[in-house]
Formats: sequence, C-alpha cells, structure tokens
Amino acid sequence: MARKLLLEHDSVPGIETFEVYKKHGGYLSVEKALKKMSPQEVVEEVQKSGLRGRGGAGFPTGMKWSFLAKPEGVPRYLLCNADESEPGTFKDRYLMEKLPHLLIEGMIVSSYALGANLSYIYIRGEYMWILDILEKAIDEAYAKGYLGKNILGSGFDLDLRVAPGGGAYICGEETALIESLEGKRGNPRMKPPFPAVKGLWGCPTVVNNVETLMAVVPIINEGGDEYAKIGIGKSTGTKLISAGGNLARPGVYELEMGLSVEEFIYGDDWCRGIANGKKLKACVPGGSSVPILPAHLVTKTAAGETRLMTYESLADGGFASGSMLGSGGFIIFDEDQCIVRNTWNFARFYAHESCGQCSPCREGTGWMEKVLNRLEHGQGNLRDIELLEEINKKIEGNTICPLGDAAAWPVAAAIRHFREEFEWHVSHREESQTRNYGLLKESLVG
Repeated sequence: MARKLLLEHDSVPGIETFEVYKKHGGYLSVEKALKKMSPQEVVEEVQKSGLRGRGGAGFPTGMKWSFLAKPEGVPRYLLCNADESEPGTFKDRYLMEKLPHLLIEGMIVSSYALGANLSYIYIRGEYMWILDILEKAIDEAYAKGYLGKNILGSGFDLDLRVAPGGGAYICGEETALIESLEGKRGNPRMKPPFPAVKGLWGCPTVVNNVETLMAVVPIINEGGDEYAKIGIGKSTGTKLISAGGNLARPGVYELEMGLSVEEFIYGDDWCRGIANGKKLKACVPGGSSVPILPAHLVTKTAAGETRLMTYESLADGGFASGSMLGSGGFIIFDEDQCIVRNTWNFARFYAHESCGQCSPCREGTGWMEKVLNRLEHGQGNLRDIELLEEINKKIEGNTICPLGDAAAWPVAAAIRHFREEFEWHVSHREESQTRNYGLLKESLVG
C-alpha cells in the first residue's frame, strides 16, 4: 500500500475531535511554522514540494501563492474551496467528515504564509451536515488557542469562518465563489484582474482546494524536499482519488503519484477490478468534465506506454488519446453501460448548472442536451452527431469560465472514441431502447 500522508489516521476513533487529533501529531505544523519559520519560508517549502492544486486545475500551489499582491494596509484573504460539486468526486467530503482538524491546521499554516488574518471555508450547499462538523472543530481550535488572537504567542491572529453556498456547481469556479461569498449571484468574473490582485471585497485573495490545504501540513512537518521525493516528475506527493462506477471496491483512496492505472483498477490493495466479473469499457479519470477514455487507452497510452496516475501520463496524447487527472473523480464503465446515455446525463447536468452569463455556454449546453436526448431516445439522425461536434467548437474556449469547456470536452471525446455507438442509436432506434450496443459490439470492449 502507498504511504498515507492525509488518511493515515482517518479510521482512528474520535479523530474528528481536537484531543484525539492532537494526540496523533495534530497541529505540529502550526507550532513549527509560527514559532520557527517566517511566512516566506513556509511559501518556499510549498514551492519546493511541487504541490499542485488538487481541485482539478493542477496549478503549482507555491507559484499561485507567490502571485499574491501585498499592498500595504490592505487585508488579504485565504478561501478554502469546499464546493465539491464535480460529478464523480467525493474525496473532499470524506476528508472534512473524518479529519476536520487537518483542514483547520492546513488553513492556519497557509493563512500565516499568506498574511491572511481572516479566512473562509466555502462549503457546498448540500454539505450542511459537514458544516456542523467543521464549526465544532473550529470552536475547539479557538478554545485551545490555535485560532483567534496571538496564536501560540506568535503575534499572528486568525479568524476562521465557514460559509455555505447555495448548491451551485458554478461556485466551484474561484471568482464565482468569491461573488457568492460577497452575497451576490455566483457568476464568474472576467479576468484579469485575477483574485491574487483583486479578489474578495477587492482585496488580494488566494483560493485553494480542501485537499491542497491539507497537504500543506505534511509538507511543513517533513519539508518540501521530502514531499517532492514522493511521486514522479512534476506529479509529486500523494493524491486522493474518488473511485466510483462499476468497480468491485469503490471508495476514497490515497495513492502515491505514479501508480499505474491498471494496478489501481485491478490491484488487491485498490479497486480489485470491475464489479461482477464484467469487462472494462471506458473510464472518466478526473470527474465528469474530463474526456472519457475507451478501454484500450485506459491502462496504456496511444504509444503503448503504461498509463500512470499522474497529471502528465493521463494527459499523454492530448485530447486525441488522453484525458486529465482533474479532481480525481475516477469513474469506471463496464461493458453493459451505454456511452450515449452517460454523455446525455452529463450534458443534462451542465445545461442545468450553466450560470447563463455567456451566450455560447447558455445556449450551447442546452442545445447539446436536447440533441443527445433525441439520440438516446431513438429520435435522432446522423446529422445530429455532426451538429454536436459543431456546437462543441462554438462553446470550447469562448466562455468566461471553464464550465463551457467542461461541458464540451465529454461530448467531443465520447463521439471521438465511440462514434459507432452514436451511429447505432440512429440506425437501430427501437433496439437501442432495449439493448446495449456494448453488449453487441465486442470490438469496443478491452
């Protein structure tokens, strides 16, 4: 099994309480950072670690922190993006349920590094029970002197608050999150200016994912260089994966970057293969917004190299034959699953969640959903497949935020890799309503 940096103590009874968490090494990074390190030294350790944002974009965290503007007399803010709304992704929920103090600890250290004296956890509106878990843990941290004024006698002050959203996928985009936190409708902002210059209430702001902020704790405890030794290349450290779909053992896994995709799917320590002895048909490796991969490209790249659980390997070949690690929402489809139906289901989600601010996204997502609905229900024609490709080109790269791309990529990839299945839904209208193309065409199954 891989070394666990975040989930080492997730099964310890009472680990969600301050006393038990502290007994198992909790808050040591706060004591080290605030008593022995300058804010800049903390930033430098994160830069050395090579930590990349675990929310989906994979941007280097230390670099993101270094962009933060520091005008004199102007407050700075750290926002934790806990608006985990990406279909297929549930690892942040698990982390906050089991290890709320690990998140608080990471936020204290990160706030100190950034010079933020007021920080927020922006939590998904559907996670209201987790809000209670976090607020209880925050109250404990205040009572023990790890939040509030003059933390551990260091002279550093930090107030930490939890803010629930309204249940909108778009608020996972950092500027829409900021708009929502300010009490406005959650519409993404035009950039520049970027949040690092003009974010919450017009002040310099950093937005990081739950897992990203938690990873700061072992980085400070063990050092950035040690953290960078885990993983491979520019994919350092460990990564939490939300494994779902047709797997024998779905769940949340922490793996060292560089594990092979094949080992993750079939290994006894991991997902133990496809459920019910079925065959692998396809995989969405990073949440609903990333391109789907057919079976033959899941464990091997187009060049025949072993596909690894890293940012680079999963993207190998570009969108022609690769995908993205994204948020780690790893969804497996067995031979019985209908790709057309799955693509339509994703399209329904994005059409519903579009904020409507950009015309290509507002009109295009709805249009794609209607066309896919026709195809799935035996009412489409071959022209519809070409129409979907044309709509995709109009959406991709033409919107303020990435939701348009997130809606376009899954449809484009599904048609690219499973075009015969889309065509079969046209040529076998009635049969497609009762039988599955994957059961009839073994060529699609690896």
